[in-house]
Amino acid sequence: MKYICSICGYIYDEEKEGTLFAELPSSWSCPMCGAPKSAFEPQEEQTAPERKEVRISAQMPDDDMKRMSPGELSVLFSNLARGCEKQYKAEEASMFRELAAYFKAAAPDIPDAGIDRLSELLKKDIAESYPETMASAKEAGDRGTQRVCVWGEKVTKMLDMLISRCREEGPAFLENKEIWVCSVCGFVYIGDNPPEICPVCKVPSWKFEKIERREVV
Repeated sequence: MKYICSICGYIYDEEKEGTLFAELPSSWSCPMCGAPKSAFEPQEEQTAPERKEVRISAQMPDDDMKRMSPGELSVLFSNLARGCEKQYKAEEASMFRELAAYFKAAAPDIPDAGIDRLSELLKKDIAESYPETMASAKEAGDRGTQRVCVWGEKVTKMLDMLISRCREEGPAFLENKEIWVCSVCGFVYIGDNPPEICPVCKVPSWKFEKIERREVV
């Protein structure tokens, strides 16, 4: 039997490892991304999806249009900046970063921006937003958006698990540990050093940035 990590795709093969997955201790974690044992699922054989031709209308229905908030625009331009960085387009990346900073400064404070609200939003993205966006991307044959959804869902699942661990373990969870964030896909890794390659987007360790701690007054 094989089990696959829902975060990074690492496969635990019972036959090769010589130990049943059920016999692994609850403290066991993914050797690739550090996700807990609970993040693993039995691997199922997948069949290639049926290819079909889809014609896309050049006009977007009004119902699909959405007015974005300053905070959402800041995140959008920040992501575009990182995309340009990955393609070594420094000038375009600089302009997108400037736009991101402008809208970030214009974004109002959110009164309920606590850990409970964050957890609620992450779970909603996992249960609703990513499946809906992926379904639309598949229907349109948009492979780029499909890849973004795959990366984003994995990163969001890891963030949700980190919040759960933080709740269970309290301040000791991050005590004497470093926090690393992949500058390409946003994957968060807890450990002394970043992983050799990002478990999600496969970029090398030098693409990870260490998050500096804020002093508690």
